[in-house]
Amino acid sequence: MGLSGTHSRPAVMARCDASLVPKRQQRGHALVNSQHDLNSLVAGRHCDPFSVLGPHCDADGWCVRCWFPGASEVQLLLANGSSRACKRVHPQGVFMARCHEHPGHYRLQVDVEGEVFAYEDPYRFASTLGDVDRHLLAEGTHQRLADALGASVCRLDGIAGVRFGVWAPNAKRVSVVGPFNHWDGRRHPMRLHPGIGVWELFIPDLAGGDLYKYELVGACDTLLPLKADPLARQMEPPPGNASIVAFSGYEWRDRDWIEQHRGLDLTTQPVAIYELHLGSWRRTHSGKVLGYRELAHTLVPYVVSMGYTHIELLPVAEHPFDGSWGYQPVGMFAPTHRFGSPDDFKYFVDYCHQHDVSVILDWVPAHFPKDAHGLARFDGTCLYEHADPRQGEHADWGTLIYNFARPEVVNYLVASALWWIDEYHIDGLRVDAVASMLYLDYSREGGEWVANQFGGNENLEAVAFVRRLNERLHQAGAFSIAEESTSWPQVSRPARNGGLGFMFKWNMGWMHDTLHYMSEASVHRRYHQDCMTFGLMYAFSENFVLALSHDEVVHGKGSMLAKMSGDRWQQFANLRAYYAFMYAYPGKKLMFMGGELAQLREWDHDGELDWGALDDPLHGGVQSTVRDLNHLYRNIPALHVYDCRDDGFEWVECADREQSVLAFLRRGSQPTSEMLVVAHFTPVPRYKYRIGVPRAGTYDEVINTDATQYGGSGIGNFGAVVAEAVPAHGHQWSISLSLPPLAALYFRCPPG
Repeated sequence: MGLSGTHSRPAVMARCDASLVPKRQQRGHALVNSQHDLNSLVAGRHCDPFSVLGPHCDADGWCVRCWFPGASEVQLLLANGSSRACKRVHPQGVFMARCHEHPGHYRLQVDVEGEVFAYEDPYRFASTLGDVDRHLLAEGTHQRLADALGASVCRLDGIAGVRFGVWAPNAKRVSVVGPFNHWDGRRHPMRLHPGIGVWELFIPDLAGGDLYKYELVGACDTLLPLKADPLARQMEPPPGNASIVAFSGYEWRDRDWIEQHRGLDLTTQPVAIYELHLGSWRRTHSGKVLGYRELAHTLVPYVVSMGYTHIELLPVAEHPFDGSWGYQPVGMFAPTHRFGSPDDFKYFVDYCHQHDVSVILDWVPAHFPKDAHGLARFDGTCLYEHADPRQGEHADWGTLIYNFARPEVVNYLVASALWWIDEYHIDGLRVDAVASMLYLDYSREGGEWVANQFGGNENLEAVAFVRRLNERLHQAGAFSIAEESTSWPQVSRPARNGGLGFMFKWNMGWMHDTLHYMSEASVHRRYHQDCMTFGLMYAFSENFVLALSHDEVVHGKGSMLAKMSGDRWQQFANLRAYYAFMYAYPGKKLMFMGGELAQLREWDHDGELDWGALDDPLHGGVQSTVRDLNHLYRNIPALHVYDCRDDGFEWVECADREQSVLAFLRRGSQPTSEMLVVAHFTPVPRYKYRIGVPRAGTYDEVINTDATQYGGSGIGNFGAVVAEAVPAHGHQWSISLSLPPLAALYFRCPPG
């Protein structure tokens, strides 16, 4: 039986270079290696394997010690072509050979049950961490954390292999295990860097694709469950859950696109986001999920045809449970295996960019699951999480909370965010559950939380983390969006001015109010007009995204269509009118997949969207409505340039409760660039309805959600109306309109 799954890879003979030997071994220190040291080593309890294994100088000269359980014979192969027989110095397989001088770049030839293998010795290599790395790791300010920790394919002393690094300051021993050593944690114990708690080891002859985990002896001297690498770039599917040494050969083709879009001020740009779950957007005829590359060639053309500017992916960071939709990640640096390899995901993002589609990724720094192979009690202590359950656990979700007071934890999270931007060219992050980070008493009763140093409920460390995160994202040219459901001030204002630093915030209040209005029977809407108008009281206090997200179509909430009141025809008409109202309302737009199809049922992550529903003209009509709204929103500056400024909006009519009519103007950067929007939310047509307008001229009807092509009744204004010198709504001019039932109309105002 072989000792390594990598013995088929040829070992590389290299020239001797004593300058690459660890300094304490060069100095000729006589390192103590008692029988106790050897017993600790073979028992897997030695905390400093480099003091025993590898080349050492003692009073008798140079020696090399190695450990190969099950070996009958070991030869030391020197760079000059000579060899030395190794003597067994421990019955469990520790061998030693003597040399007259430093052995240089040697190899070890091992005989196990008649099979002979040649190995590079991991314990002859110096540390891969430099002084700057150690300093930054100690501070928790390493800007390229994945260059220091995790598993990286590299060459050391001319030898190919993999460098491993992991933070586990309270562990008594950490080893790299995998098929290459039969998952035996005694075989490859790592070097500890005291003071920073980082363990590292270079293992020659390993390569991209190799499986590995970490075996730790915890602070209480107990052997912990095998742990996945917190900085793994690729992970094995359950139940194995091993980390995979990742190596990318992908060549990006989006450089020009990145240069044009990084750092762009999106507050003045059209932002129409298609939110989706990759596993349930569309599947094959057999029910198999599409891979990243298949999605590139099916999803992206669809998004482009529908006129969306951005896609937002529910979290693709590796997660063990499908039903979490990715919101309980264990691999903060690894795209999920479910749809392909890391390079496949790069291809997907690259393809989006080549077709002028930006990519937003849902990212989850608020909590993590308790899975044994994950971050929970990583080194036998509450390392990433708080020890106090009043601070360290979300009872609602059964998950753990990051300890934002630890610089190393903050560094880990910020590095994860930047990894998606730098390595995968993600354009922006939607940060999940921000409120749960900001408030110490989030979803907790009295006595279940710990106040901050000033006696308040604000999580000051989390606030500092969020500000640092957003500053770093901004420096990288990326943007961020907060899912924040409270009245915390200045969420989307710069951190330097006291804000949290996000570019946008989801407008949860607008969503709840307007959906409540649409669920009311039309005859009762007169009593709820404030639900449609109140949002303008705070619409410009933040840079808002109007989000009709996945959260609104799960857990018994029904589909978007099911939320609409009335009979079947009225439900479709209501939905078309509601979407048109949203696209004209100030704020960027987000719609979860299936909403554009008027899907009948709730979203099911185990299936696919109801694409067959498009055979029904009413469903197809909603899709056409959304497509036209997207293109109008993108192409008409008045509908997006001042989404985040109050001078881009003016009410014309907001008080007609009896007839449930709302009308307003949207303006762009040009004084004469205006769009008049009129929404009517009762099923009764209204004729000769007069609306005040800013000037004389012809007002072109650019969209009417009651058009027959959308499934409506066809009532309208023949494409245009001419203003009359009849004062109304504070204007000297007005137009007389035919208002279709349950419909919204857009009119392009004439130039001044």
